[in-house]
Amino acid sequence: MDHPHSAIARRLKRANGHLETIIDMIERGRPCAQIAQQLQAVESAIESAKKALIHDHISHSLERSLKASGAKGQAALRDFKLIAKYL
Repeated sequence: MDHPHSAIARRLKRANGHLETIIDMIERGRPCAQIAQQLQAVESAIESAKKALIHDHISHSLERSLKASGAKGQAALRDFKLIAKYL
């Protein structure tokens, strides 16, 4: 069975490969507009992966913990507040 974040890791590996291509474009002196466009695509891919990771964390880990009472529930709430600032 795949790790829950396997799809996110694959997405980031593709973005990493794309970034290596962009570095090559810079080294070959490609036009700045083309490079900027490709950088935007990588930035969007990374942002998407980050959001997918956070949403997965919220829906799986925190959902269970927030149902708990006492200190465990409070810890989950603190964790939620900490991670939510990255959305």
